[in-house]
Amino acid sequence: MAINRTFFFSEVRATLFAGRLTPGQTRGLTAILDHWEQAHARSDDRWLAYMLATVHHETDKKFVGIREYGLGRGRPYGRPVPPYGHAYYGRGFVQLTWQANYQKMSAVCGVDLVANPDLALELGICTRILFHGMINGSFTGRRLADYFSPAREDWVQARRIINALDKAHLIADHAHRFYAAISYTTG
Repeated sequence: MAINRTFFFSEVRATLFAGRLTPGQTRGLTAILDHWEQAHARSDDRWLAYMLATVHHETDKKFVGIREYGLGRGRPYGRPVPPYGHAYYGRGFVQLTWQANYQKMSAVCGVDLVANPDLALELGICTRILFHGMINGSFTGRRLADYFSPAREDWVQARRIINALDKAHLIADHAHRFYAAISYTTG
């Protein structure tokens, strides 16, 4: 069943965005909800909640594709590499890093992210990367189904899908808030 967008936006505005949503945040949230309803609505709603919480954290609540703060300075993936001389620092909703990951997601998105890594900032592309990577385990080998299934629910360990346990409890808390807005509105 479709998410009650009026309730969802009212709830997350109050509990996760200090009472205000920018147009960019609204567009980003809408893109994620649209993609979910078009392609994954029969999946576990906890997956959606956890993806929303991940984007909330990884974009500093902006819900637009952003560049990693510091542009990867001091990290191996932050150095320009051949053949294009780009640095493959974090971009998008999930802070996609490393040239090999940009190559993998190029095939998923149908665009050359290696030649033009800033395409990973575009709303439709970063949305596809988010869904494909988290559902299929493309980032760390771990996927949403490893943590949310009929037999398992682990909001904290699910952080391993993206980045070890960095900020895992904070993201789990955000995910619970998103889930409350989703589970109340779906049938």
